[in-house]
Amino acid sequence: MGRNPWFETVTEAQRRAKKYLPSTVYGALVAGSERGRTIDDNTGAFAELGFAPRVVGHHAERDLSTTVLGVPSSMPVVISPTGVQAVHPDGEVAVARAAANRGVIMGLSSFASKPVEEVAEANPNTFYQMYWTGTRDAMVQRMERARAAGAKALIATLDWSFSNGRDWGSPAIPEKIDLRAMAKFAPNVLPHPRWLWTYLKSGRIPDLTAPNLQPPGGEAPTFFGAYYEWMQTAPPTWDDVKWMREEWGGPFLLKGVARVDDARRAVDAGVSGISVSNHGGNNLDTTPATIRLLPSIAEAVGGEIEVLLDGGIRRGGDVAKALALGAHAVLIGRAYLWGLAANGQAGVENVLDILRGGLDSAVLGLGHSSVHELSPDDLVVPDGFTRTLGAPRAAGPVG
Repeated sequence: MGRNPWFETVTEAQRRAKKYLPSTVYGALVAGSERGRTIDDNTGAFAELGFAPRVVGHHAERDLSTTVLGVPSSMPVVISPTGVQAVHPDGEVAVARAAANRGVIMGLSSFASKPVEEVAEANPNTFYQMYWTGTRDAMVQRMERARAAGAKALIATLDWSFSNGRDWGSPAIPEKIDLRAMAKFAPNVLPHPRWLWTYLKSGRIPDLTAPNLQPPGGEAPTFFGAYYEWMQTAPPTWDDVKWMREEWGGPFLLKGVARVDDARRAVDAGVSGISVSNHGGNNLDTTPATIRLLPSIAEAVGGEIEVLLDGGIRRGGDVAKALALGAHAVLIGRAYLWGLAANGQAGVENVLDILRGGLDSAVLGLGHSSVHELSPDDLVVPDGFTRTLGAPRAAGPVG
């Protein structure tokens, strides 16, 4: 008999992904930059927070459902957009189907390996993510394509500063998969026959192009071609953010906010919501964990727009902690990618079930009937846990 494909924690999904994937592919999922301090803090900070459970008064039925930017979700968890999911032949389509089966929203990266039309067909509740890259005309064309496919919201990711260099080394990724690349990476791939066989059965090879950035009448760029265009595009201003939001004309989420003053500027630009994010630790290293930054940002703007959080979510209890500190919902990234690698669509569903179960247990143990009742009173927050960036400093004594 084969091993039970079901896993009980996201950590176990990660173990299986590491064993199953070629090291270069797995290395691309680990991410982080420089020392890796931010990626460690993203997860470690959640472990510093404790729960304050109740012994009597639990509710037999609990409601985990919510809406995100007006779109219903069975729980406050959104699939975060991540690029080129070549860990599995079905990639983003498998993730979209899993999310649809579990009643949650699918976030699709413009750097994805599957076109927005296929993904939105698999999950009608799809949010399309864009970077500030290329000309305005090109960005409008991409928005119109996503809108025509049925995308219900736009996510703008603007925080990546092209930080690179990892103390543990970065994986070698080819420009495209051709005979030369196959020969070069064969020693890395052949020791992982199950992964190779999955692709051989599908009749496809890993696709390193970005079909959602394909210009009308042209060819889809490679991932590195798209990355080069991004690096050559002048960074956006707040006026550009406002233009982007107006051009889209629907629900608009700004991802990458870490400072209170940026959150306030986002409100002024007319966004529908923000995600408190440090790009999963894959940006400026030593940026504080997002859960440390959340309370001050939620306090500043949570009454005006929806405040989401991404970074470090590995358990349903982490979701509960984020909600208790002011998040409307969370986005998950690596967790579902490890599930996809471990067992395809069923692995992503497995991860979502783990998060749902852990969140439900927390809501039960804390004596609530709904996720909307979670508050700071449900947590043990250590002194000095939070960080506030970009807020006016109180005047100190003179002299």
